[in-house]
Amino acid sequence: MKKNQVIGFIGTGNMGEALMSGLLKAKFTSPAQMMAFDSDEKRLRSIVKKYGIKKASDNKQIWAQCDPLLLCVKPQSLKEVIEGMADVLDTSKLLISIAAGVPLYAIEIYARKKLRLIRVMPNINVLVQEGMSAIAPGNLATHEDTKLTQSIFDCVGKSMIIHEPLMDVVTGLSGSGPAYVFLMIEALTDAGVHLGMTRPQALRLVTQTVVGSAKLLSETGEHPGLLREKVTSPGGTTAAGLYKLEEGGLRKILIDAVMAATQRSKELGDKMKQ
Repeated sequence: MKKNQVIGFIGTGNMGEALMSGLLKAKFTSPAQMMAFDSDEKRLRSIVKKYGIKKASDNKQIWAQCDPLLLCVKPQSLKEVIEGMADVLDTSKLLISIAAGVPLYAIEIYARKKLRLIRVMPNINVLVQEGMSAIAPGNLATHEDTKLTQSIFDCVGKSMIIHEPLMDVVTGLSGSGPAYVFLMIEALTDAGVHLGMTRPQALRLVTQTVVGSAKLLSETGEHPGLLREKVTSPGGTTAAGLYKLEEGGLRKILIDAVMAATQRSKELGDKMKQ
């Protein structure tokens, strides 16, 4: 971050706040180098007080004083926000959108002009600085724009650069993915309760098992199939459990879930273009 550079936030909901918090915890920037605006005045006052950042009077002030500008509003609100700023927007500054399902060219349609844009799909895990964010640069975004965006989102987890046509797959896989994991944790916890454990006991066992398994996979870099084999003794308990999972079609169900979520993301994106 340059000394006098100010990062702007339009929208201070969960994702917007998570990014602010992550940037400050990582000492990527300071409160004096952050400015926010939200149509919810009560929420905006709360965020400004909590983090000590600057408060903007409207979206146009954010544009005038900030670069880059993060669009952290809900997808259904993005069209109104961009149209309301269209007369001041240009290619002099970078706009980063985290509005799910809204393609970059739709934003340019709303603005009625070409812009320096980057689209990002983070997931809910940014709330604990363990998010996964996919970054898709627009045609006019520079290499420096992409590096800056990746630096921002690395403060709340990890990030990767992708081509925008893959963004619907990202939405179905990592965007919706935490919900799949939470459902599996819930089901495994229910099994523990059914077999005599208290719910807190079962939930603690399952949660740490998931956390540890993900860390083992990440740090060893081994294929998940190889790690699965290390846990599975011939004729043992794990083999019996895995047999039931395969018999029930868990692998196919998970693949189908990602494909269904990806398709729905495409459908919602098509609506945004209209």
